[in-house]
Amino acid sequence: MAPVAPAGRLAVRKTYKLFIGGAFPRSESGRTYLVDGDNAALASRKDARDAVVAARKAQAKWGAATAYNRGQVLYRIAEMIEARRGEFIALGVPSAEVDAAVDRWVWYAGWSDKIAQVHGGANPVAGPFFNISAPEPTGVVGVVSPASFLGLVSVIAPAIVTGNTVVVLSPAPQAAVTLAEVLATSDLPGGVVNILTGRPAETAPWLASHDDVNALDLTGVADPALAADLERAAAGSLKRVIRPPAGTPDFTADPGLRPMTALLETKTVWHPKGF
Repeated sequence: MAPVAPAGRLAVRKTYKLFIGGAFPRSESGRTYLVDGDNAALASRKDARDAVVAARKAQAKWGAATAYNRGQVLYRIAEMIEARRGEFIALGVPSAEVDAAVDRWVWYAGWSDKIAQVHGGANPVAGPFFNISAPEPTGVVGVVSPASFLGLVSVIAPAIVTGNTVVVLSPAPQAAVTLAEVLATSDLPGGVVNILTGRPAETAPWLASHDDVNALDLTGVADPALAADLERAAAGSLKRVIRPPAGTPDFTADPGLRPMTALLETKTVWHPKGF
């Protein structure tokens, strides 16, 4: 929404830029498009590649962070959205949706130190060994986000709380970039979340076929033909793919553990007893 200036001065117009590696660059192509009177960056193939590089660089450190630390960062994000609640509402996000998004961040923050206990465990084996299965992050996840703000939060939070980093393609630049401004001031390391705005149909194929992207979340893809094309592109590098929901998703419902466990790998370790 374009700002309204008092009489006698010109308002400073905001350009909604990309969010890559913790910074806010313009698209390397220089392209923009209008959204409700605001300029938003139109991401390109090169922007997608840059975002993957940033996500890969950040993943090892973020994945090795303690669960407590990741939970604290997610809770801080919830605090910052709460503080900027009016700004999201001014962008057209319903107040109930903003509140639900805050609650969703808090919910996932609480799971940061519990998901390993629920999804992992000690396995009974016939022999003098400890056999332990422990979840680990998949790595870099490409995400095609739903247009709704709660949908955006619902695909980012479960991916990063489990130690993954993400490259998000969002069709709703104003709320997405405002969320990026929240993330940039919430102790989240640069590169953990990268947000590209524009046309997902243009940039998603490059993420689907990128050899350094480990998983693909197609929750926001409404076109079945595009979803099928992206799945085929992802198959070339054996990516894990989260398919779009069959019907209209209800992001207000309890998400359960599936959004987190779908982006985890399981490592099984054997260790002899008595040593």
